[in-house]
Amino acid sequence: MEKDIPFLKRILPTKFTAEYMKGRGNYACIYRVHKAENQPILDGLDQMDHFRTVADWMKETKTGDRAELVDLPENLSFWNRINARGDICIGQKCPDFEPCFITRMRDRADGADIVVVNHHLFFADLAVRGNKFGRVIPDYGAVIFDEAHLIEDVASDYFGFQVSNFQIDELARDTDSLPIFDAIVTRELTRIAAKIVGLAEQFWIRFSQARFDGRYPLSPDIFSMTSRNNGAEPTPLGEAHDALDKGLASLESALDVYAEKLPEAESLLRRTRQTRFDLDFIVTQTEKNYVYWLERRGRGIFLRASPVDVSELLREKLFDKVETCILTSATLSAAGSFSFVRERLGLDAANTDTFTAATAFDYEKQAVLYLPRSMPDPRTPEFSQLAAGEIVKVLEVTRGHAFVLCTSNSSMNTLFELVSSRVNYPCFIQGSMSKTGLLERFRETPNAVLFATASFWQGIDVQGEQLSCVIIDKLPFAVPSDPVVAARSRSIDENGGRSFTDYSVPQAVISLKQGIGRLIRSRSDRGVVAVLDPRLRTKPYGRTFLESLPRMRLTDDLRVVADVLGMNES
Repeated sequence: MEKDIPFLKRILPTKFTAEYMKGRGNYACIYRVHKAENQPILDGLDQMDHFRTVADWMKETKTGDRAELVDLPENLSFWNRINARGDICIGQKCPDFEPCFITRMRDRADGADIVVVNHHLFFADLAVRGNKFGRVIPDYGAVIFDEAHLIEDVASDYFGFQVSNFQIDELARDTDSLPIFDAIVTRELTRIAAKIVGLAEQFWIRFSQARFDGRYPLSPDIFSMTSRNNGAEPTPLGEAHDALDKGLASLESALDVYAEKLPEAESLLRRTRQTRFDLDFIVTQTEKNYVYWLERRGRGIFLRASPVDVSELLREKLFDKVETCILTSATLSAAGSFSFVRERLGLDAANTDTFTAATAFDYEKQAVLYLPRSMPDPRTPEFSQLAAGEIVKVLEVTRGHAFVLCTSNSSMNTLFELVSSRVNYPCFIQGSMSKTGLLERFRETPNAVLFATASFWQGIDVQGEQLSCVIIDKLPFAVPSDPVVAARSRSIDENGGRSFTDYSVPQAVISLKQGIGRLIRSRSDRGVVAVLDPRLRTKPYGRTFLESLPRMRLTDDLRVVADVLGMNES
């Protein structure tokens, strides 16, 4: 919206209009913010200050887009209570429907020739098209996916199912705050809500594997076992689910009475029914093309079901229905071939044209790939300490101006702690403020170093000397024990393929190319990519990685790096 669309408007003879849409959770809900001013949703003075900032911003903003709040923390704890996400929206019955930021966003998009959305919103729309919810984004005759290497994972999320402890707690909390003024009814709803909270607690506490953050498979026998007479007998966890389901069913019955009279009750009833359906889908595990898993993230426990293979779903819902689909990315190929992406997404080779555009950059002159000598295997305990030492040495040569891109949050936090205390350059870490705000701070701060993970590996554009160095800690292989990765690998192996070479390596190659792509963003940029993982040199598959990268000078000598950056005099 800020660069490509204005450029096209200048050079194309045909005049056109363009608007952007984001997922509803990015926007503030006027109705909920007004309600929150009179309800106790805040904990602590920091949250009160942050809420005052939001309330003041609401008086001025024209879009309601959360991205405008650049100085607030990325994980604003109360945002979920005041945003405009669809499951709690009361639609046209809302007193603020006309001035609503979502209403205005949709009106602008309906009148535009081009609508810019992210993958998440596109697939949220694709998942509901054809059912009673209609559509999220306007109808389209062609779709262009940028960063198209991400499609499989995003589609897998939106064609899947999820239930979390937050979601059930929120159902109970919203039941308590329904605007019903009959004391007897209110008392009964409060009783049901309290019972659901207790039953949910008994349910979640039985997931013994969820004591630590991570993603864990849900085996088929976790909820029920085969009895002696070959019938199904619930486990203690299965019994806890049955009890919770009965509690949610009683809430459903109580809400049904008020659904026609009260928009909030109708919305809550819809959410309760969906929660019961999704929970039943995950617990019964009847769909064989799905992988069932659990994720623990901080205080959150998420039960999820994701399709193992989305190719058939994408063919049926997208590629066979839309006349023109263009998939573009700097990293759609691995070792010069598009076969990995084509197979994962179910693209028919006969109907799919491919094209590789030559780079506009002279990587051999503009960049150098630094692979340090004698680094240990990244799975060994001493790797972090030695990696930190290498990062310090590289930063002294580049004088900061660097992204340190890590493959996990724990690695990012460890390296930040070990490095930031040993260098005299300003160090920032992802999560300390919004992504937009953090990027702006990095651009404005001389000699800055930014430690980041997943979302900074792609879609980030910092030109010039300010970003002269990209340091990557490890080859970005997906975690093999991750339930979704394990299920995809198993499916490939069972169908006669070789999951490591057919899936793990090409996926990691594409991710590495994304990270390296942060460095050279214009013809005048110069810089160094440092990959601290010795497997690039020591493993046979390392050649596949190196052949997939832009042709750069290769060195293990930091003096060569200094020459490329024009810092040899120092």
